Amino acid sequence: MKTFDFIAIGGGSAGFNAARVAAALGKRVAIVDGAKTLGGLCILRGCMPSKTLLYSAERLHQAQQGRAFGLKIPRAAADIAALHARKIRIIGDFAAHRAGQLTAGRFDLYRQPARFLDAHTLELGDGTRLRGGRFLIATGSKVSVPPLPGLSDTAFWTSDDVLDLDFVPESVIVLGGGIVACELSQFLNRIGARVVLIQRSTHILRDHSPEASAVLQQAFRDEGIELLTGTRIRRIARHGRGIAVDFECNGRTLTRRARFLFNALGREPNTADLGLGAAGVTTSNAGRVVVNRWQQSSQKHIYAAGDVCGPHDIVHLAIAQGELAARHAFGVRRIKPVDYSLLLNVVFTEPQLATIGVPEQDLQAQGVRYLSASYPFNDHGKSILMEANYGYVKVLAEPVRGRILGAEIVGIDAGELIHCFSGPLAMRATVLDLLRAPWYHPTLAEIITYPLESIAEQVKPRDGR
Repeated sequence: MKTFDFIAIGGGSAGFNAARVAAALGKRVAIVDGAKTLGGLCILRGCMPSKTLLYSAERLHQAQQGRAFGLKIPRAAADIAALHARKIRIIGDFAAHRAGQLTAGRFDLYRQPARFLDAHTLELGDGTRLRGGRFLIATGSKVSVPPLPGLSDTAFWTSDDVLDLDFVPESVIVLGGGIVACELSQFLNRIGARVVLIQRSTHILRDHSPEASAVLQQAFRDEGIELLTGTRIRRIARHGRGIAVDFECNGRTLTRRARFLFNALGREPNTADLGLGAAGVTTSNAGRVVVNRWQQSSQKHIYAAGDVCGPHDIVHLAIAQGELAARHAFGVRRIKPVDYSLLLNVVFTEPQLATIGVPEQDLQAQGVRYLSASYPFNDHGKSILMEANYGYVKVLAEPVRGRILGAEIVGIDAGELIHCFSGPLAMRATVLDLLRAPWYHPTLAEIITYPLESIAEQVKPRDGR
């Protein structure tokens, strides 16, 4: 039986980066990954394939709107075979790079599934046993199948299937209103499918503000997506060559039919087969590994990072959690827990939705005093000439000095613009600090100065400055 100082279970973003840090500290490290292809969820079935396809669909949509820009573009359509081939090529490059990192010899790599036999022993799929001083659980997440009437008995797509399409479906019903549902519904609609999106909550993207969700809902409907919110599924069943969904909406019973069904109702931690009970690792009712601020589980030598523990399923947080776990495991001094007050989130719909810092609803729930100001894109020069009129920029700040607490951007390139706040927020900068910086005209980023100026006029510093 081989013994290691540190074993990462999962070779995705969290596991690889934790192993990299542990190896750099001079420890004997192993990565155990039972996936058929190395790379992790982000590279293979998440961020990179989805954003590759979404970007192509954005360019297609822009070409189809050529008349608005004074352009004659007779016909623009998706070449789905070429689009699919481009995605495979790009993702193949990313995956090959990660595979090279995993096999470069800095740590031992085992291409097998694993489960705990006890708190210090793993058994791999081929019977090999490994003993570890410290572990990181970083096995990611998998598609969940909620107990909706008829769903488990009906053929449906997952996000994996949509990302691997090599044809344009005639019609799709999408169940769910989260990030994956919204991003891929718009993609399907733009490549030529008829899309019906059915969401249980009263608005899509329920973890975001109602104002932001309202902008996205209007954009979706303007593009031709049939969006139904505030629903309750009564029955899902096969109907001829397709499927039918019966549901309640606004006091009425409705039915929608389509050729295909896309289950986008969320993901769950991929922990069921790890034998966590044998290791004495506690999980929540949702299956997440319960961790403290240092990423330690109920067994202090077993850490967790990424989707398996949350609280947010975001790649840069998974990396930060994995690196923190490795450093804490081996006593690195002067480290700090992950700072979730700097939370950065982007939804890659069009318009995009991006947030950073403490959400406004959290400030309200905590009774924190703050100032708020916003400015719409449909009154901003650069976005107007770009025909990008959806959305707004909102800034939240502390009322005495004007320290920035958070921001929300719904609009064109929001995912890029939100980074104007990343450094300032981490440095605890004020709106006055940002207004000392130059902002070029005419640019999209210039719009940020308007809510900053509005808040600056309201700030009441105690020292009179």
